[in-house]
Amino acid sequence: MAADKSADGTSKLPVVFPPWLDRLQIKYMNPVVKPLSKFLPGMSVIKHRGRRSGKPYETVVTTYRKGGVLAIALGHGKADWVKNVLAAGEADVRLFRRELHLTNPRILPAGSADKSLPFAVRLQNNKVAVLIADVS
Repeated sequence: MAADKSADGTSKLPVVFPPWLDRLQIKYMNPVVKPLSKFLPGMSVIKHRGRRSGKPYETVVTTYRKGGVLAIALGHGKADWVKNVLAAGEADVRLFRRELHLTNPRILPAGSADKSLPFAVRLQNNKVAVLIADVS
């Protein structure tokens, strides 16, 4: 398993997908899945703004909700959309044809999930970090 690298070369978050798969997914898979996401269980579109440009972006993610908490496993590491959401401190998610506003986003390092999260996320958290946000 690889690790996300920061500018100074230190390891950040574990990554389970190779970089070529990231590029393939962004260019070809996401445009196909995005319109279908409102019909596919677990698939969501997170809407966020660029940190520097302020440009609006939409990214397809797999979400897990339990009560007032929404969780997203970060198999691709600290991707740009994650950095954007953390910098803004909020985002919107289209989940099952509903728009939810997320606040207080934070990252749980790999292996640190507790019982309050959905079971599927706890399993994934053994190897990857998880973005957690409150639904408001």
